[in-house]
Amino acid sequence: MSETSATSTTLDRATIEQFITDALVELGVDEGDVLPGAALDDLEIDSLDMVELAQSVKRDLGVPVRTKDFDGIETVGQILELCCEKAGVE
Repeated sequence: MSETSATSTTLDRATIEQFITDALVELGVDEGDVLPGAALDDLEIDSLDMVELAQSVKRDLGVPVRTKDFDGIETVGQILELCCEKAGVE
């Protein structure tokens, strides 16, 4: 029996956005607070959370991000833009 792996799914902006939302919720953020303009400080996302997020984006989505790529990121929208850019998604 064959299973469809996550890597066989074509990445698009909606898939990346949903992944980021789910990852932030797992880090303790209320889903309703995950908005593009939301400041990570206001969501209580710290540098360790950002490391975990970067690792999961790379591992689970296959997007070639590095932890240092997240330096200076201040909003949810900036995370999304970075991940889309690294994935080659408009």
